[in-house]
Amino acid sequence: MRRVAADLGVATMSLYRHVSGKDDLVAMMVDAAFGEAPLPSSPPPGWRARLELSARSQWALYRRHPWLAQAISMTRPQLIPNGMAHTEWALQALDGLGLDATTMFHVHLAIFSYVRGIAVNFELEAQAEQDTGITDEQWIEAQEPTLSALMTSGPFPVLSRLAAEPDFDLDLDLLFETGLRHLLDGLAVRLASPRP
Repeated sequence: MRRVAADLGVATMSLYRHVSGKDDLVAMMVDAAFGEAPLPSSPPPGWRARLELSARSQWALYRRHPWLAQAISMTRPQLIPNGMAHTEWALQALDGLGLDATTMFHVHLAIFSYVRGIAVNFELEAQAEQDTGITDEQWIEAQEPTLSALMTSGPFPVLSRLAAEPDFDLDLDLLFETGLRHLLDGLAVRLASPRP
């Protein structure tokens, strides 16, 4: 609260006339961030296209607001209307596909948690770069001698093959897209063979 007050040029105690504390402020910030990305009232056809749009919308939010992924609690979820609208939109994409309400919610949470889990790295990378003054690419280059020694010592043959790939890159966007595709492919298999 002190930092927010300093950034605004006001006394810290004056903020408490507007919010009850840090948790209330964070909830308002999260709600405002999700409010920047309302999902369309006319969704694309098909559950997969809808879930992809929802996941990519959230990914874009986390890119714009690196702090957002860590501000959201999965065990004590904030009751934020704009975030709940994203949940409702995803649940409507799954509604009518033969899944019970709990399974639909678990599918939504699996996708939501996947996107959020990868996006947590945005803030971590920004903090690491600020603390060290070097980019993630520069950090990886500095690790090259240690990586080479580990890869040539023998106990990691599959990792050695991976490290030798000329196009290998730990690009977060590529990782996000690959994982999302696998999650939705798995859901497609589940939907094609419903369980009793």
